[in-house]
Amino acid sequence: MSSLLPAAPKFRLSKPDWLDSPKVLRTEVLAGLVVALALIPEAISFSIIVGVDPAVGLFASFTMAVVISIVGGRKAMISAATGAVALVIAPLYREHGFGYLVAAVILAGVFQVTLGALGVAKLMRFVPRSVMVGFVNALAILIFMAQVPELHDVPWAVYPLVAGGLTLMVFFPKVTKVVPAPLVSIIILTVITVAAGIAVPTVGDKGELPSSLPVPGLPDVPFAMDTLTTIAPYALAMALVGLMESLMTAKLVDDITDTHSNKTRESIGQGIANIVTGFFGGMGGCAMIGQTMINVRVSGARTRLSTFLAGSFLMVLCVVFGPVVSDIPMAALVAVMVMVSFATFDWHSVHPATLKRMPLGETVVMTVTVIVVVATDNLAIGVVVGSLTAMVIFAKRVAHLAEVSGVVDPDGTQVVYAVTGELFFASSNDLVYQFNYKDDPDDVVIDLSDAHIWDASSVAALDAIETKYAQRGKKVSIIGLNKPSANMHERLAGQLTGGH
Repeated sequence: MSSLLPAAPKFRLSKPDWLDSPKVLRTEVLAGLVVALALIPEAISFSIIVGVDPAVGLFASFTMAVVISIVGGRKAMISAATGAVALVIAPLYREHGFGYLVAAVILAGVFQVTLGALGVAKLMRFVPRSVMVGFVNALAILIFMAQVPELHDVPWAVYPLVAGGLTLMVFFPKVTKVVPAPLVSIIILTVITVAAGIAVPTVGDKGELPSSLPVPGLPDVPFAMDTLTTIAPYALAMALVGLMESLMTAKLVDDITDTHSNKTRESIGQGIANIVTGFFGGMGGCAMIGQTMINVRVSGARTRLSTFLAGSFLMVLCVVFGPVVSDIPMAALVAVMVMVSFATFDWHSVHPATLKRMPLGETVVMTVTVIVVVATDNLAIGVVVGSLTAMVIFAKRVAHLAEVSGVVDPDGTQVVYAVTGELFFASSNDLVYQFNYKDDPDDVVIDLSDAHIWDASSVAALDAIETKYAQRGKKVSIIGLNKPSANMHERLAGQLTGGH
């Protein structure tokens, strides 16, 4: 007997695509290095949000990136410690301590593996394009807004450094694209600030970098039902937020690279990565959209190697080159992220000509998604609210698509009503009021040859029509039902309100 569950993703061994040419290999290596540099201050910042040691966020970014590069379903996507996960897990840490946080990360991974196996990734088909555009634009705004604190109440030298970094990233690709412009910008600005002794905020100011690799271990919690009931709500919330952000990011990378990814494998892979991260004492994470854009859009990476190296380089930079990395000015990384935000924003979507052609409902959905994401600082909430808004607008739009036209026989003994359209809870509400119960002849025929019954609401509406005619001593015949509609009508007619 065939299973109702989707087939488990297949992990095939094949020749790595980064071995195809030296150019691809170089691109992947350099992209991984740029992403690793950008990950360090982000991971430290997210650790601060939770309240844990900076090493916890850095370890999470290392294990998430390395594991997902092997088991994930979307090539070149970066997974690491993220702000969304940090916000979800922070209250648990404050109330119960580090052991409970780690246990929740592991349980969240189990939830994600389970949801992935159950086919939760297929729900992505219900996310409209307007929500996706809003998601991308909100993401760009959040990336930009996250850089604003780094430009507030800082030495004046920060501003020319940021401007110089942006200038380098705009014009250096015109000279050569062999080396990613963000990497060049980071190196040059670091050399300038160190050589000239310019006092500006650096990566080292964010927190102390770890000096050793993480080691695996079990969470320090009582293995009891009380522990499970305590961590389960946080773990489920983390699992859902992480999956939504990861699947939305995977879809975004699909569009950018014109390639398809295995969303089910990605969902399960996120779970595996979080389980491993939890056992290594990390704070968990999911797909990191800003760093993914650096990797894919800015640096041109397309393979798993860049993701693997991003995590690997991250640990090497922290453990081996910690003092050097600590001297990188935050201005250099701010410039990179500002460039990413401008490259990510879908400027075509807000062009006056586009807005003029776009249906008003689509623009409303995009705007609602952006506003909710920016207001809540949570991409997952914005996607849910945007999708619900799109559904409401769609339901309202199709609510009146069912049309009824009646023709009375010349002898006046019969009237035939032709119903056209899709009958469901929204459209069937008006159906009852489109018949002339008082003046119609005694023989009424309702022809549904060009209609389809989708739900019980439509059957209830037909029951109500028959009841209204029966109260006036008139007979109703329903004809032309297609097989699915006939089956539903036969099964439910007269049963929804206890009969006529």
